[in-house]
Amino acid sequence: MAQQQWNLPLGVTEISREVFSLHMVIFWICLAIAIVVFGVMFWSLIRYRKSKGARAANFHESTLVEILWTAIPVVILIVMAIPATATLKKIYDPSAADLDILITGYQWRWRYEYMDSGVSYFSNLATPETEIRNQDDKNPHYLLQVDEPLVVPVGKKIRFLLTSADVIHAWWVPELAVKKDAVPGFINESWARIDEPGIYRGQCAELCGKNHGFMPIEVRAVPQEAYQRWLQGKQQQQQQELASSNKAWTAEQLMERGASVYTTYCVACHQAGGGGIPPAFPALAGSPVATLAEQLDNHIDTVLYGKAGTAMSAFGDVLSAADLAAVITYERNAWGNDTGDLIQPADIRQRLEGEGVSTGQQAGNQSEETRHDG
Repeated sequence: MAQQQWNLPLGVTEISREVFSLHMVIFWICLAIAIVVFGVMFWSLIRYRKSKGARAANFHESTLVEILWTAIPVVILIVMAIPATATLKKIYDPSAADLDILITGYQWRWRYEYMDSGVSYFSNLATPETEIRNQDDKNPHYLLQVDEPLVVPVGKKIRFLLTSADVIHAWWVPELAVKKDAVPGFINESWARIDEPGIYRGQCAELCGKNHGFMPIEVRAVPQEAYQRWLQGKQQQQQQELASSNKAWTAEQLMERGASVYTTYCVACHQAGGGGIPPAFPALAGSPVATLAEQLDNHIDTVLYGKAGTAMSAFGDVLSAADLAAVITYERNAWGNDTGDLIQPADIRQRLEGEGVSTGQQAGNQSEETRHDG
């Protein structure tokens, strides 16, 4: 729409349309005030300019004028405040929601947890690396694509509970009129009721680190029947994922899955060929930590728990045991490293359980009765 090139989006929720209407009412009021004030000012400058012989008048204060220039702005502010207050009351009323979704910000991805069903997953940037590095033409949704969108039903009131696992983020989807900070240690609330099926995109609106611009949001609104089918499929997928963490994987399976996990979570910092971006992001190809047998434990611990004082994040609460085992195996056998080490999900699970923690995805994969916080 041409309107969206210079103005706020109209949006697809009742609140977004109210916000747009309120914005336009206040815009026209401000425009009218500007025309009157600047009109009088420029008329005075032209009409009473010195070149026409005008002389400045010498007069004292006027009680009537002072009352008018105080009363008129007060009336204007009251006229604007009444509809603004009514809209704000609706914005800050997430009660009687049909669906609760916990949204947790991570550097640099989102985790969505459907509180009533136990479904939980991470949403990552899906824009190809070749486009980011200007090797291919950029698509229309450049840096706004994700591998796992937030799927919600249309016509239902959805309460968003927002927090963060590291730094301050902000979950912002303009067409839903939702923009709320995700703050570590706090739970903020917002809500939306989407009227039209479709895909609505947004971004993290808080400067949260070097990859701040690589943290998109994609909301997919679907009819209730399609939502139920998606939810059932997601639950089955998570059960299969949980089962995969209990089996022994072949080298080929580990390498294939590890390459996928590496591309999603690691390639931005350590590069597709494992060359890294020294000194902030060291190379993995030929690196002692990824090639020496005596460094295997250190390699696993670095991936699981991160490394203090560096940009290396902890992935033990982000990835499943199967993903962790696969990506570590991949890093130790790709780019000519060829250590022959095969890390199994059971190895990862045993180490994490020994530390008294569970992987983030495993927590989401278990049933409501058995899952616990990661």
